Amino acid sequence: MDLSNIRVLDLTQFFPGPYATQILRDYQAEVIKVERPQGGDPARQLAENADDELSELFYAVNRGKKSIQLDLTAQAGRQAFYKLTETADVVIEQFRPGVVDRLGVDYETLTEYNSEIIYCSLTGYGQTGPYQNRPGHDLTYLASSGLLSMNRPNSEEKPTMPAIPIADAAGSAHVTISILTALLSRELSDNNGTYLDISMTDALISFSQMIAQPVLTGSKVCPGETTLTGKYPCYDVYETAHNRYIAIAALEKKFWAELCETLDRPELIEHHRSSNAEIRDMVRNEIADEIKSDTLSMWEDQFSKTDVPFAPVTMMSEVLEKEYLHDRGLIRNVDGTPPRVGVPMPNLPSSLEGETIPDLGEHTEEILKQAGVDDTIQRKILPE
Repeated sequence: MDLSNIRVLDLTQFFPGPYATQILRDYQAEVIKVERPQGGDPARQLAENADDELSELFYAVNRGKKSIQLDLTAQAGRQAFYKLTETADVVIEQFRPGVVDRLGVDYETLTEYNSEIIYCSLTGYGQTGPYQNRPGHDLTYLASSGLLSMNRPNSEEKPTMPAIPIADAAGSAHVTISILTALLSRELSDNNGTYLDISMTDALISFSQMIAQPVLTGSKVCPGETTLTGKYPCYDVYETAHNRYIAIAALEKKFWAELCETLDRPELIEHHRSSNAEIRDMVRNEIADEIKSDTLSMWEDQFSKTDVPFAPVTMMSEVLEKEYLHDRGLIRNVDGTPPRVGVPMPNLPSSLEGETIPDLGEHTEEILKQAGVDDTIQRKILPE
């Protein structure tokens, strides 16, 4: 897919919105990052190491974008943004509901300048409903969605926080899908633009089909008591020697049978997904004892000769060294900048030009002139 003719005005910051627009940029869209004059996107300053000029998060989701500085609280900044809107295909914002109305860059206002604009609002809880103005971050959206409650061994233990911002990523995915769908719809039907209201919590709930659907039909769903949360020994994580771990996912009976044969425990085959909790505990303990008796490397070698669904529990440092990531183009390298994890895209070269990180406001003058912004307005915006 080539989006090189698509211009995106990106008002978002931190991770969720910028990740969505980074995906669009990876598909070759022109992404103009509109940043406030006072420091720009706060993610620029979130470096773990105080000596770093830019945070690793900013590096990860702002490659190849253009940066302009506009003060949308000032008339000159708004007028420039309206002129840019005339040239754009997509506007995406990530403010709390009502902020864009106060700034004068809401959907209704912008359609006066471009009736074909696709306007996307990304928030935690959406533009409507009782939670619309509630502040939050990834953890609170996970809690609100019911998924955090399921992320624990059983109902008596404390939920565990995921290592990555799942709500942010889910929201980003829905933003990208929705924008691409709206672009396609506009292209195929000659319709005007559209407004997209994307909620990160909504996106999480839509990801929860495996646990939400049973509840909707009257079933009780508890952590540690469903197929994918550890109820059955066939789908679990086991400790090996030397404190390493291996994941086993033998959901189908044929895979379970092969696992049991490989472990030389054919008598366990009949207990694949037993409804008896005591039998499940017995089987789990038997499997655990077998796996604990040898090293991760030995089990990896043993299982790789079979059709057992398994994977070593690897650390991120180990994952990023795997050759297949480079072969698949997931590790992107550009001279002079740190490597980054890219978007899985078929036939995309792993080394691309034009992926440099924009300095704050680097492209302001260029883009304002290109859009035909009045010289008087430019003088009010551009630094002396």
